[in-house]
Amino acid sequence: MGITVRTYTLDDFEGLLDLQKEAFPPPFPEELWWKRDQIAAHVSTFPEGAMVAELDGKIVGSATSLLIHHEGKPHTWAEVADDGYIRGSHDPHGDSLYGIDVCVRPAYRGRGVARALYESRKELVIRLGLKRFLAGCRIPNFHEYACRMSCEEYVQQVVQGEITDLVLTFMIRQGLRPLQVLDDYLDDEESLNKAVLVEWTNPHLPVPAGKPSR
Repeated sequence: MGITVRTYTLDDFEGLLDLQKEAFPPPFPEELWWKRDQIAAHVSTFPEGAMVAELDGKIVGSATSLLIHHEGKPHTWAEVADDGYIRGSHDPHGDSLYGIDVCVRPAYRGRGVARALYESRKELVIRLGLKRFLAGCRIPNFHEYACRMSCEEYVQQVVQGEITDLVLTFMIRQGLRPLQVLDDYLDDEESLNKAVLVEWTNPHLPVPAGKPSR
């Protein structure tokens, strides 16, 4: 059997917690793993955005999203994710799907799990008639180059294929494009607390007059 993606429920909490324990072992602080009340909030607030990937009946990956109205303003992960609860930041009338996390069991990385979750997110964007999918993308290799170039220069070189970034390069291969650098997005030493807002636009929406299609 191949990878299947479905929405998760509160009944999946133990499986989701086990997934996070494997994906983020110590010294990652366990208080940052999803809590039961956060999973309950995801399911009650925007169940369509709460996804798990399964292989042979086992949860091997998960992804959580919410709806926002995109205006291009700088923001942090805590602000857009409502500290992981999404209730205070989810806009049921939003025009964009915003992904706040993706998690894959280490033993299943490189087997298409994350790709399947992103494809399901794209399908949700199309099904709901949204304008785009957005995410704040980590740039874990940036600290290796920060002494010789700006973050914007680093992103451009990743886009051009001159530098490979563990996360941003993957996102670009999924058809997402960088929009802007977000400072102080998340406590992330490797990314120097920065992230890159990336976008995938709904190809089924009409292109506004005077704007070339991509």
